[in-house]
Amino acid sequence: MIQETDAKKIIDQARNYAQGKCQSIEITVNANNVATSRFANNEMTQNQAPEVLDLSIRVIKDGKQIRLSGDDSSEAGVKKLIDSALESIKVLKPDEELLPLEILASAEDFEKESEMASRIDEEAMAMSAQDRANQIKMMIQIASSEGLSAAGVYASGSTLQAIGNSQGDGIVCHQESSLESSITVSTPDSSGWAKMVASQLRQLDAHALADRATTKAKLSRAPHDIDPGRYTVILEPSAVLDLVTFLWGDFAATSHLDKQSCLLGKEGERVFGTNINILDDAYDDMQIGAPFDGEGKQRQKVQLVKDGVFKNMVYGRKAAKKMNHKPTGHGVTEPSSMGEHPMNLVLEGGTDSLGKMIESTQKGILLTRVWYVRLVDPARKIVTGITRDGTFLVEGGAIKHGVKNLRFNVSLLDLLNNVESMTLSNLTAGEEGFPAVVPGMKVRDFNFTEMTKF
Repeated sequence: MIQETDAKKIIDQARNYAQGKCQSIEITVNANNVATSRFANNEMTQNQAPEVLDLSIRVIKDGKQIRLSGDDSSEAGVKKLIDSALESIKVLKPDEELLPLEILASAEDFEKESEMASRIDEEAMAMSAQDRANQIKMMIQIASSEGLSAAGVYASGSTLQAIGNSQGDGIVCHQESSLESSITVSTPDSSGWAKMVASQLRQLDAHALADRATTKAKLSRAPHDIDPGRYTVILEPSAVLDLVTFLWGDFAATSHLDKQSCLLGKEGERVFGTNINILDDAYDDMQIGAPFDGEGKQRQKVQLVKDGVFKNMVYGRKAAKKMNHKPTGHGVTEPSSMGEHPMNLVLEGGTDSLGKMIESTQKGILLTRVWYVRLVDPARKIVTGITRDGTFLVEGGAIKHGVKNLRFNVSLLDLLNNVESMTLSNLTAGEEGFPAVVPGMKVRDFNFTEMTKF
């Protein structure tokens, strides 16, 4: 995979070629060599080891802007992409909201200010197909020793992102190792699931994932029917993540300018329970991802919610100018109608464990995972979805048995006002959104509308 010196060479070639042909240019280089090994029915099925490079060039000329992307990073490929952008921009109308590009912070200043811990693990980056196969073999053995069937993935590698523009010769670059594993363990009438992402090999415990998924598949055998209704629910972190991910866009300043946020006009008001604190913090020890946004501006730590009170939004450059606010380094790659998005969410947790939450529950439901979650009412932030891969009845402080999956309709505003206790927060992966640092939660009055047949 290309390194920072390679990315800088590509960026410099683009700068030099575009000089005199347009007012300014911005170049983004994204690369990854994340290899993925897949397994199903207790057997290896596939190994993919691509090297991916995406070159994206934004040209600004005559009050217009355009962005084109390609995968040819040769000098000829760079020139061709710029020529295509210069030709295509002729048919566009001027962009009244276009802002001039800014000088990027130097690498020295950037590192000095960020205090980010290293997110590069050479051992993780060097994993071979055989190394991943060894991890998968161990996961399969845990399930097969119980007579169960396992399927999933194990991925490893690294990613790189670099941004430069024609306002000086600065470049911002971030590289990190990348690991992901998930496993679904199945019986004829039940299943269990677990997933994890990390940047350090020591953080990804494939044995624990397989053990957790296998235990859930065994416990949820012969699931019972249960009446729909409102229950106290214990949400494991992945379930929490795949619900609250639908709230993150409501903290973007552009969503308020467009009057699309469910938090519109509520800044300074208590919107959630007093035990809810949410930050966007790219420098949190558990976080992953680059410390700069889509335009190369350094991400700032932002307290979004403090003791249930909506305190701040995140701002890209366009929204910040319109709202007389400083950018917070959360802009997306321009041009875009989105404007900005919080990317490094930290929902602060509590001190309870899932076990303690179960012990304190006289009657409730334990949810491993939510699936196929969709937004029903943006204003009230009502989402619907179903449970999956491990849903259990809790009675008298203990798991009684598995139950058939349930459909739910839940307001996320209500959910974060009904949190009774939380676990410690950890970097969590789901399926509906990007990873974030979130806890498990015990929540009252979770609304199940109907039972499924499986």
